[in-house]
Amino acid sequence: MAFTLGRRLRIIVAAALVLTAVLVYISSRGSTARVAVVNVVRENLSSVVSTNGKVEPVTPISFRATFSTFVDQVSGVEGQQVKRGQLIFALDDKETSAQLAQARADLSGQEEALRVAKAGGNADQITKTAADLQKAQASWEQLRRDNESLVKLVAQKAATPQELEQNRLMLTQAEADVKSLEKMKATLKEQSQMDSERVALLVDRGQTEVRDLEGKVASARGAAPFDGTLYSLPIRKGDFVKEGDLLAEMADLHQVRIRAFIDEPELGQIDVNQPVEILWDAHPDRTWTGRTEVVPKQVVTHGTRNVGELLCSVSNDRLDLIPNTTVDVRIHISERPDVLVVPRGAVYIEGSTRFVFRVENSRLHRRYIKVGIANPTMIEVLSGLDQGDVVALPGDISLKENLRIVPVRQE
Repeated sequence: MAFTLGRRLRIIVAAALVLTAVLVYISSRGSTARVAVVNVVRENLSSVVSTNGKVEPVTPISFRATFSTFVDQVSGVEGQQVKRGQLIFALDDKETSAQLAQARADLSGQEEALRVAKAGGNADQITKTAADLQKAQASWEQLRRDNESLVKLVAQKAATPQELEQNRLMLTQAEADVKSLEKMKATLKEQSQMDSERVALLVDRGQTEVRDLEGKVASARGAAPFDGTLYSLPIRKGDFVKEGDLLAEMADLHQVRIRAFIDEPELGQIDVNQPVEILWDAHPDRTWTGRTEVVPKQVVTHGTRNVGELLCSVSNDRLDLIPNTTVDVRIHISERPDVLVVPRGAVYIEGSTRFVFRVENSRLHRRYIKVGIANPTMIEVLSGLDQGDVVALPGDISLKENLRIVPVRQE
């Protein structure tokens, strides 16, 4: 029995040693995980900045109410193609037309008053004053000559001093009459000038009022100034509109503009005349093309982002792109043919360096690389990898140096 127990004990100890050796061996081989991997391949690569944007007409025309009134007629339909001169809407302008007629009548009276003022004032009063002055001057001149004669006659004792004194009194009165009439004439002239300036101001105001009312009456009938698309028509017949309310918007939509919102860190890559692709969820099968046109000159707040607003010119021959819609924008920064690429997700950043986990004999090894241009999914490899190398992709398992894996190929 003792022999049997001793033998069993040795067997147990031996088994424990074997199990320990197996565990040590397994531990030395490392754990095994299923990890997605891809090959390093060559392909043409475009560096792309992707963002969102807004469709805008290039030369929009907005019709707004210039006075408060009711809508009499709506002749267009939103989205309709309109021809130059085609009526879109008409507003009730009866009250404004009556105001225009009164303003024109007032202006006519003011212009006549200005003509009279410039002529010197009231014609009858001016004529009477001029005639009275002429008579007074003639009387004064005659009395002056009589005075000279009487002075000589008195000296010759051919006239009495009383006659000379009486003449002097009449001469003094005549001189006073002449001065009074000259002053009256000057006053009339000054008053005429003042009236002319005052009436001229009234005429200027009247002309401005007439022009303003003429513009309002003309704006009551909204007609297309050119061939285009009526893309906004928020009014209906019978609506009451206030001054400044939007009545209609139209534009030639064969060429539209995209206002693309570029995040601040990507602004340095943007330049004029770069190719642009536009995608819109409403037409997932369509892609519109264009070019960058006006690069951002400042950074503004757009929601929670700091962006520069890039303007792009886009062809819209089929008139599918509608103003004010939100679209996806892809700006092609540069093109590189036949370059080594790996998925962007396979590249890790460590300070200023980049690295991938290269698969060798089912184990991961860190490999530092230099990178070039990139698009949203792929990045160019300048050095550190060769075509056909296999790199690991991130997943549920944390990747690390020397990790043993089961590679799972990804297409």
